[in-house]
Amino acid sequence: MKQEMGFAAIRRLLGIRAFTFNLSLQVKLILSFVFVIFIPVVLFSWYTLNEESTKAMEELTKKNENVLAVEKINIENNVELMGWTDQLALSNREMNNYLQIKQIQDTARVIRIKLDVVNNFQYFLFNNPRIANVRLFTDNPYVNEIWPVILKESRIQDKPWHDEVIKQSGLPWWEIQENVALTGMPSEPSQNEPFMTYLQEFKYADNKHNGILEISMKLSDFFSRTFSSVQDKNSQLIIVARSGQVFSLKASPVFEQNSSEQLMNNVKLTRNTNFETVQFKVNGQSYLAFQSYIPSIDVHLVNMVSLADTMEGINHSRVRYIVLISLLVAFLVLLSYSMQAIILRRLKALRESMQQVRSGNFNVELPPITGTDEVGELGLHYHRLILKINELIQEQAARQAAGKEAELRALKNQIDSHFLYNTLENVKMLAEIEGQYLISDIMTSLGGMMRYSMEWKQDHVMLSDEIKQVQHYVSVMNIRYDGRLDLRLSIAPECLKQESLKMSLQPSVENAIKHGMSRMHSSDGNLVITISAVWRDQACVIEITDSGCGIPEEKLGLLNRMLRMEESAYQDVRQLVVRKNNQDSNGIGLRNVDQRLVMSYGTEYGIQIESQEGSYTRIIMTLPYRVMEGD
Repeated sequence: MKQEMGFAAIRRLLGIRAFTFNLSLQVKLILSFVFVIFIPVVLFSWYTLNEESTKAMEELTKKNENVLAVEKINIENNVELMGWTDQLALSNREMNNYLQIKQIQDTARVIRIKLDVVNNFQYFLFNNPRIANVRLFTDNPYVNEIWPVILKESRIQDKPWHDEVIKQSGLPWWEIQENVALTGMPSEPSQNEPFMTYLQEFKYADNKHNGILEISMKLSDFFSRTFSSVQDKNSQLIIVARSGQVFSLKASPVFEQNSSEQLMNNVKLTRNTNFETVQFKVNGQSYLAFQSYIPSIDVHLVNMVSLADTMEGINHSRVRYIVLISLLVAFLVLLSYSMQAIILRRLKALRESMQQVRSGNFNVELPPITGTDEVGELGLHYHRLILKINELIQEQAARQAAGKEAELRALKNQIDSHFLYNTLENVKMLAEIEGQYLISDIMTSLGGMMRYSMEWKQDHVMLSDEIKQVQHYVSVMNIRYDGRLDLRLSIAPECLKQESLKMSLQPSVENAIKHGMSRMHSSDGNLVITISAVWRDQACVIEITDSGCGIPEEKLGLLNRMLRMEESAYQDVRQLVVRKNNQDSNGIGLRNVDQRLVMSYGTEYGIQIESQEGSYTRIIMTLPYRVMEGD
C-alpha cells in the first residue's frame, strides 16, 4: 500500500514537471517571480499571525491567571478572618463557663446570660459584616438554647458533615452548605443562598466532646470575585465543592451557550495547587480553563474563559492577511507581465529567426537586436553564430576531400604496421630454422609488445593482459642484462580479470629495472621483481617490489608528494631538487600512471611508494575491484 502511494506521488510529480515544461517562458518567469516573492510573504505572514496568536493567548493566560490569583488571596483573607473569629469565640471565658455548666439554670440566670454574655458575644464577633452567623451547638443537657447563638447539637446531628467534624478531633472542617437555616425564623440566614461554613469541635476541660462551633459567611462574600457582577464578560470563576457541586454566577455571559456544569464535565480536576490549563471545545465553542486546588478548604477554583472573541480576532487577522496577500499577488502578476513583455519581445524575434534557421534557411535576415543587456548580448552571439555556420558550411566541402585523403593515409599506416609484424614473424621463423631460439623468443616478445601497445582499441584491459605485456618486456630486457632479471608473479585467481588501465604496470616495472640495476647491491647481481595482486576491502591491491638498493627516506617522502602535486609545483620541484642532484629520473612515469588512475577511479585510488634503503622498493597500486567480462 505504501509502495503504491509512493508511485502515485512520483507520477504526480512527473505530471507537474511535464506540465511546467509545456508552459511558455513568459508564464514560467511570471510564476517564478510570483513564487519568489509570494512564498517569503506567506511565510512572513504566517509567522506574524502565529506570533500575534501566541501573544494574544499569552496575554489572555496571564490576565486570567492574575484573576485566579486575586481570588485566591481573597479566599486566604476570609479563611484567616473565620479562623480569627473561631479563636475569639472559643476563647470567651464566660461563654465557655455557660456551655460547661452541670446543673439546670433558672429563668433569671438564663435571661442574665442572654443579656450579659450572649449579646456581648454577638457584638464582639459580628463587628465584621462579612461574618453572617456564629452558632454554638452543644450536647450539654443543662444548657438552654439562646437564639441565634446557642443551640442544641441534636439540630445538626443529621447533617452529612456532622460525623466528619467529630473525626477531625478539634481541627477545622470547611463545608459549602446551600441551606444553613434550621427553623426558618427571620433571625436565621436566607434559605436560598449558599454559605461557606467553618466547623470545629469544642470540648470540656477533660477533653470530652461538648459541641460544635459553626461560623458562616455568604458564599458570595467568601468568593467575592467569583460572584462579582463587575468582571470580564469572557471569563467566569467557578467553585467546585468537595462533593463535585458547582457554584458560580449563573448570569455570566460565559454560560450563555453551555452551563457551568456542562463545561466542568470537560475539565479533569487535580490536586495541584499551582495553575493548570486545559483547552477544549463544547458544541463548536472553544474554552480555556485555569484551575487551582485550595487544600485549606478542600475546594477547586476554576477560571473558565470563553475563547470566542479571541478566536474571532485571530480569524479577522487571518482574513486580513489573506486579502493583503491576494492583492499583492495580483499586483506582482501585473507588474511581472508588464516588465517581461518588454524583455521577451526581442526574444520572440530571435525565436522566429531560429525557426527559419532550423528549416535550413541560413541566409535568414537577422532581427535588429540591440542593447547591452543579456538579450542584446544573445542577439550579438546569435549573429556571429550564423556567420560561423556559413563559414563552416563552406569549409565542409574542403574537409570532405581531406577526409578521403586521411582515409588513404590511415590505410597506408595499417599496411605499414602489418608489414612490420610480418617482418618480425619472418625473422622469428628464420631464427628457429637456424636454431637461434633465443632470437626467436625475443622476436615473439617484441612482437607481442608492439601489437599490444599499437593496437589501442580501449583504455581498460584485464590485469592478465597487463601481466603478459610485463612478461614480454622483461624477456626483452633480459637480453640487455644477460638474464639477471627474475620476474616472479603472485596473482590471486579472482584478480586475473580485474579491470586495469592499459600500460599502467610497465612504467612501474621499467622504473624498478632502471633504478634497481643501476645501483645493484646483491652479491649475484640479479634483480628480483615480484608482482602480487590480492582483493582487499572491495579493492584490488597490486604491489611491484624489486630487490634493489631502495630509496633514502627524505627522497621517498618527496617522491610520494610529487605524485599528487599541482603541475606548477611539480615543475618547481623538478628544477630545484632533481636537476640539482644530477639525477636522471624525475618520477614522471609513475606520476602519469597515478594521474590516470585518479582521473579514472577517484582520488582514493592510485599509487603509493614504499622503500627501505639497502633492501627493497615497492610500488603499491590500488584499484576498485571490478571484473571485466569478455575480451
